[in-house]
Amino acid sequence: MFLIVGLGNPEEKYFKTFHNVGFLAAGDAANMLGAKFKKKECEASVAEGYVNGEKVVIARPLTYMNASGRAVKQLMARYKISPDELVVIYDDYDLPKGHVRIRPSGSAGTHNGMRSVIAETGLTQFARIRIGIRDPEVNIPLISYVLSEIKKEDRELFIAACDRAAEAALALAKGERLDLVMNRFNG
Repeated sequence: MFLIVGLGNPEEKYFKTFHNVGFLAAGDAANMLGAKFKKKECEASVAEGYVNGEKVVIARPLTYMNASGRAVKQLMARYKISPDELVVIYDDYDLPKGHVRIRPSGSAGTHNGMRSVIAETGLTQFARIRIGIRDPEVNIPLISYVLSEIKKEDRELFIAACDRAAEAALALAKGERLDLVMNRFNG
């Protein structure tokens, strides 16, 4: 069993924003498995698929970003997920736009969604896949930036980054070692 959680905000008006690249990557992972987000449970929209005969749950919390941890905690309890069976995908302002970075643990940094996940689960040792969103040419407050729509000229870059993040998450779900997945997908 494996749980992939893409962080974002559930309302349609946020769908194409920087803060929702985790949702987009989770959608890509579901598509790669031929799974659909059909059910709602544990304050999340959930898709289920299989990798090598093992169930993979892909979730998008419906709690809004700042309370994402509630959904993650509930899903982990519902599916009896251990920390090594969890991966969280989210946007990261500290990385240049389009970069993908995988880590085995760490703090929340400036990300309120990850702050919620860590606070609710009490965990820091779980895989996280960060998708960089920082554009050095944009100088607006962080909250305004993350909730702004991805520029048309950057969409292909973010489509590719979300695909890479989804592929990395599924590689972990297949049982590939985290260090090998990091070597292959970081950058």
